[in-house]
Amino acid sequence: MPTLKAMWGPKGQQVMIPTPAQPKKRYGIGAVDYHTGQTVVLIRRRKRRPEVAELLETLLQKHPRGKVYVAWDNSNTHEDEIEAVVRGAAGRLILLYLPTYSPWLNPIEMLWRHFRREVTHCELFRNVKALVAAAYDFFERYNRCPWRTLSIIGSNPAEIT
Repeated sequence: MPTLKAMWGPKGQQVMIPTPAQPKKRYGIGAVDYHTGQTVVLIRRRKRRPEVAELLETLLQKHPRGKVYVAWDNSNTHEDEIEAVVRGAAGRLILLYLPTYSPWLNPIEMLWRHFRREVTHCELFRNVKALVAAAYDFFERYNRCPWRTLSIIGSNPAEIT
C-alpha cells in the first residue's frame, strides 16, 4: 500500500497514484542499535504481543552477552508475553519506557520515517511480496552502511562512549 505524500507535478495536472481496492497490510517491528547503527526488523502480518516478544527474543539472540536496553513506547501490545521474555532474559533485557505519543524520543521512529520516504511514499508494489522484499532490502542496505543510520537517528557514538 503506498503512503501518499505531497509531491510536484505538471502545472494544472494532478498526479494520480493507483491504489489497490483492498490493501493487504504488513507491519514492521524493529529496533536500532544507538551505538552501531545496526537494525533488527521483522515484517509480520500482525503487530501484537507475540510479534513484539519475537522481536525482543531476536534482539537477545543478536546480543548474546551483556545487557540489552530497549527504548520503548507505552503501547498496549507490550504486556503479558513481553513480561515472560523479560523474566526469561535473567536481567539482561532492560526496557526504558518513553512517554506516550512521543515518537521523536524513539530512534527507530526516525528511521521508519526515512524508510517510508525512500521506499513507500507514492509507490505501488505489484504485490505484498514485492513490498516486503523492498522493505528488507532497505534495512539490509542501511545495515551495510551503519553510519547512514546513525546520521538519521542523530547518534554520535563518539559522544556516547
